[in-house]
Amino acid sequence: MRFQPMRIVIIGLTITSSWGNGHATTYRGLVRELSARGHRVLFLERDVEWYASNRDMPRPPFGTTELYISTEDLKQRFAEEVANADVVIVGSYVQDGVEIGRWANTVASGLTAFYDIDTPVTLARLSQGELDYLSEDLIPRYQLYLSFTGGPTLDILEKKYGSPMARPLYCSVDPQLYYREPVDSKWDLGYMGTYSDDRQPALERLLLGPARQWREGCFVVAGPQYPKDYDWPDNVTRFTHLSPEKHRSFYNAQKFTLNITRAAMVEAGYSPSVRLFEAAACGTPIISDPWAGLETIFEPGQEILIARTSEEALQFVREISEDECRSIGERARQRVLSEHTARHRALELESYARELLSKPEAVA
Repeated sequence: MRFQPMRIVIIGLTITSSWGNGHATTYRGLVRELSARGHRVLFLERDVEWYASNRDMPRPPFGTTELYISTEDLKQRFAEEVANADVVIVGSYVQDGVEIGRWANTVASGLTAFYDIDTPVTLARLSQGELDYLSEDLIPRYQLYLSFTGGPTLDILEKKYGSPMARPLYCSVDPQLYYREPVDSKWDLGYMGTYSDDRQPALERLLLGPARQWREGCFVVAGPQYPKDYDWPDNVTRFTHLSPEKHRSFYNAQKFTLNITRAAMVEAGYSPSVRLFEAAACGTPIISDPWAGLETIFEPGQEILIARTSEEALQFVREISEDECRSIGERARQRVLSEHTARHRALELESYARELLSKPEAVA
């Protein structure tokens, strides 16, 4: 049954620029699908120089997007919209998010929610008092905590931090942008991700190690911030940056693609990355490092391959037939299309909101 249309205000990091962050693509898919279902969505984004100079979608063609120049500007110009909204969502990494969250929870007459696109990082830094977008005393004030991480983390949010209701709202994929293309593979194994100290050992183990062992193979790594003097094997192609419109062709040009998970996400488990869903939607078979909860997203051995060593990764790349590659990729693609599109996330958000809004005491 279609949910009664809602007025939704989202105060998020960015929807206009996907440069150096995964927030924009998540918000774009969610806002588009919520708008398609008849909801009135207003997205509020702080106008900062970094995103202003790198906006690949300055005027999203779905919902309404407005920029504000300061926290005071936000409060002065959009107090009425926040007060009258059925749902107000404040996202992680929003500048002055604690102040904005307290204001939103004071002004809003409807449901308030915190959308954490960085849950393991948030909780690690929260315990150290290093956040300006969330505080321990603010968590119980949000009626709903939407988390990119599921599993045991949700219990921690409710039992330790006092969230009235913590629910998963994973990242998603847009099947209109990511799909299988009939092209020949350029690379046997590829990886896309910004450099990070905690991911580098896995990249060394699962891609660079195989590249050094199999000199006839073709490998590729795309992403910024790698050390300039890094010793790349000769059979590894490098791209410093790939804009989102090139991601689909990048995945489709790989026989296998590699997924590597940040240490905080491995520790928390149940933290699928958007790269998993994007690659799977393209039908590209995925080799991933292991982490708890992965089996709830894809079936190991059938929809995804798990590698712990260079030898395991190289064995997959060299010994699995083309037919089996296509079968693994197709099974993952069907799983994503049935469970992990932006439309699925919009429906999940609706169900959470319906549950809370049906209980007046929950938003009192």
